[in-house]
Amino acid sequence: MAKKESERRIPEHIGIIMDGNGRWAKKRAMPRVAGHTYGASVFKKISRYANQIGVKFLTVYAFSTENWKRPEDEVGGIMNLLRRYLKDAEKFKAENIKVVFVGDIPALPDDIQEMIRHNEELSADCTGMQLNIAFNYGGREEILHAARALAAKAVKGEISPNDITGEMLENYLYTQGSPDVDLLIRTSGEYRTSNYLIWQSTYAELWFTDVLWPDFKKKHLDNAIDEYNKRDRRLGGV
Repeated sequence: MAKKESERRIPEHIGIIMDGNGRWAKKRAMPRVAGHTYGASVFKKISRYANQIGVKFLTVYAFSTENWKRPEDEVGGIMNLLRRYLKDAEKFKAENIKVVFVGDIPALPDDIQEMIRHNEELSADCTGMQLNIAFNYGGREEILHAARALAAKAVKGEISPNDITGEMLENYLYTQGSPDVDLLIRTSGEYRTSNYLIWQSTYAELWFTDVLWPDFKKKHLDNAIDEYNKRDRRLGGV
């Protein structure tokens, strides 16, 4: 029996691997960049809907550290899509959505870095959902980044290696301040997490769908949340 709306638990933190843009375009004899354009439109709709239904944190996989290996025109198209999104991001502020970029941002072009800083400052006081955009992100690289930061403090004598805790390491992750992921969604029929939110998704419920990201709709997010509500989250307990 379906849960009543009042009994439905909304995951505090949802992660989404927005996969399948290129395959969506190929099926329609369109350039891969066209798939990313359609996918960007879906991203905006799903982000707004997640905020409306009470999701507190949404982290989306927009561009991985491995995606630099893709054709130059595709990478360039994704960067230009990001530029267009950043120019339009003031609309998210009007909806009280706080935007944060997570990943190796200093490695991005200077103009994009500046636009990211501007948008994060613009929405810093928003109190609705926090939208984490994982761009130039890799889970292993994130953990290495945190480990190196702690190692540097240990070398300086500021901390003892024996005193390092998981909580301390979390404070140096790109997602600092965000809770662990409750529900991790991947589109396009792939059944792996692809170096995404390794630390944060240790106890996440995984939900996979064959739907390609440009075809992903609000009903699919609702389906994932309904499935999440059926899971028994003991988190190691009885």
